Amino acid sequence: MYNYLFGPVPSRRLGISLGVDLVPHKTCTLDCIYCECGETTNLTMERQEYIPVDEVLKELEDYFQNNPDPDYITFSGAGEPTLNSRIGEVLAFIRNHKPDVSIAVLTNGTLLGREEVRKALLHADLVMPSLDAASASALQTINRPHASITPESYIEGLASFSNEFTGTFNLEIFILPGSNDSPQELAALKAAVQKINPDLVQLNTLDRPGVIPDIRAADQETMQRIADFFKPIPVEIIAAAPQRKGVSSYRNDMEAAIVETIMRRPCTLEDLASILGSHVNEINKYLGSLEEQGKIEAVRQERGLFYQAKNKFSDN
Repeated sequence: MYNYLFGPVPSRRLGISLGVDLVPHKTCTLDCIYCECGETTNLTMERQEYIPVDEVLKELEDYFQNNPDPDYITFSGAGEPTLNSRIGEVLAFIRNHKPDVSIAVLTNGTLLGREEVRKALLHADLVMPSLDAASASALQTINRPHASITPESYIEGLASFSNEFTGTFNLEIFILPGSNDSPQELAALKAAVQKINPDLVQLNTLDRPGVIPDIRAADQETMQRIADFFKPIPVEIIAAAPQRKGVSSYRNDMEAAIVETIMRRPCTLEDLASILGSHVNEINKYLGSLEEQGKIEAVRQERGLFYQAKNKFSDN
């Protein structure tokens, strides 16, 4: 078992993706209310070597020697990957050892105002930052950022990176009804996107329960209306997770292990990761599939979000 790699797992956007996690759980520059990995416990803008990068490189070397190539190697995890001060070295290592495997970085984009961060990501093929709000009030409501982050600095950093990066730059906007879907907020977002000039805008909405209980997903009609509003900017609406059946890297044994575990008692995401010895991001992929199949459901309790077997499944 690896400590800093997870998967490969089927991704909605990247096919079969091997994950690389470079920061401890929930170390981030934002504390987004929709995050399916829970609340940020270390809200920071300080870049440092949060986990031993030399160990990450050893794990990647072992993976390359013993496994088929994935479609993508993706830097994500349950925190902000660009907080790791040595992320550029890891990207360069992958590029040198696996030049034919695509590299993606999923980032909230808040550190792209720093030249050293932009330079570190130049080895990537695809960078997918996010921008959910262009006003201070919506940014605070949705993303609850570190105090040093302003909409102006955030947008300026994204625009600077877009100007320098030669790979594919896709900007994700997470739509939360009542928070960033008003005409005023959408107009501000569109103006920001025009300044940033990404290759594509990807509209997303709630797919899994977030940090707070009273948020909801935007319906398809709302998502399409917003997509139309952003034209002529290229926009796509993120589709539901792909079917996992027939995907060789999708582990039926893990799915069964999750169901067997929560049949005994409801568990949080962190409980399942600890019990089953897997990364929270990997467990999250399976939870999404099991929810789609109607086998499990999420229930919010005092200690957090718990997953339990649905009655119709447990009665089978």
